[in-house]
Amino acid sequence: MTQLKAGDQAPNFSAKDEQGNTISLADYKGKKLVIFFYPKASTPGCTAEACNLNDNYERFQAQGYEILGVSADSAKRQANFKNKYGFQYPLLADEDKAMIEAFGVWGPKKFMGKEYDGIHRTTFIIDENSIIEEVITKVKTKAHTAQILTE
Repeated sequence: MTQLKAGDQAPNFSAKDEQGNTISLADYKGKKLVIFFYPKASTPGCTAEACNLNDNYERFQAQGYEILGVSADSAKRQANFKNKYGFQYPLLADEDKAMIEAFGVWGPKKFMGKEYDGIHRTTFIIDENSIIEEVITKVKTKAHTAQILTE
């Protein structure tokens, strides 16, 4: 699980989005940012979470937030996921897990009695100065917007 907490500097990152564009933390200087890490594109929980954020995208924008989705999927898989559901924000393909490990969301998981390493579904809310305001580790996939926006 992540060691990052509110008040910490967000890890500097640089990763490719679903179209091959390099996106880094510096691109969001002066903007608020929601970064949500999810285990796998096009799976039911990840789809519910990403769609919930997308359905409320205008509300995020109205409050000055940008959104980034991150998983270890390939750019092609991320592009298919984005195109299928019409997401209005970039999906980062962190195949080498550099960003995933920088944010500390990779680790042991249990599912159906099996243990394996994977991405812990975690969301980071980052302010205009790249300081983490909140870390959400108990993500409600179908109501994630309500966990982030208070208005």
